[in-house]
Amino acid sequence: MPLDTIRQDFAIHPFPGAALGAEVIGLDLSHPLGAGDFTRLHRAHLSHHVLVFRDQHITPAQQVAFSRRFGELQIHVLRQFQLPEQPEVLIISNIRENGAPIGLGDAGHLWHSDLSYKETPSLGSMLHAQELPEEGGDTLFANQHTAWDTLPDDLKREIEGLQAEHWYLARYEDLRRRNPWRPRLTQAQIDEVKPVRHPVVRTHPETGRRALFVSEHFTTRILGVSEQRSRELLDALFQHSTRAELVYRHQWQPHDMVFWDNRSLMHLAAGCPDHLRRKLYRTTIAGDVPF
Repeated sequence: MPLDTIRQDFAIHPFPGAALGAEVIGLDLSHPLGAGDFTRLHRAHLSHHVLVFRDQHITPAQQVAFSRRFGELQIHVLRQFQLPEQPEVLIISNIRENGAPIGLGDAGHLWHSDLSYKETPSLGSMLHAQELPEEGGDTLFANQHTAWDTLPDDLKREIEGLQAEHWYLARYEDLRRRNPWRPRLTQAQIDEVKPVRHPVVRTHPETGRRALFVSEHFTTRILGVSEQRSRELLDALFQHSTRAELVYRHQWQPHDMVFWDNRSLMHLAAGCPDHLRRKLYRTTIAGDVPF
């Protein structure tokens, strides 16, 4: 065990009565984790899909280092919202400085799985609270394994084996009309996020569990069916996959860091009043091609 690795005594408590999620108490992520502690966290993440690390006083560099334990990090297409000294970190914030936004202020306002619009979508994301509003700002997570498990059999049979198109720009201009500060993309950025195809139902590469993998934010259509049937299926799947019994609502506490599995979940930012400051730092871990 490296000299700078300290075995830590921490607890993992599943949220009682919730559809997913657990909190991690007594772990200090400013210290590198030994192999045993890391394995324990990894297993808990696969089991609970969301881990909430309480009271984390860590630097962006330490967040990046911990994130990298799970895989290569992905850089978001909106590079203007990178943390300058740590480009792997995306600033999620509604704060303006000198009249300009410092981060992506409307991130997550539609249900989605991070980077599903890439050939290799995200394994997971970590979000570390920097400034929290006095009200609002919750994040909701919906369990897509349970969504698949509880889908009516006739719908299961119809969508099994189908693919859907995911596109970053699917709702981008709608969001820009509502939030004109959202940046206009360069041609290079547009070229970076061309439409991709993924299975409507994906298999988790580590657990083998199946999950729905479509979202109102990035999924444009289901392939191999008529446009009308595609719309009907997507509407039905969106409604089913975000039912209240599938959702855990995270109410942020100071210095929380939340780590969720994008292969298992969708998430949604509930928003907060515009005049209240909110800032979080996000890192995103690369996954693999869905199957």
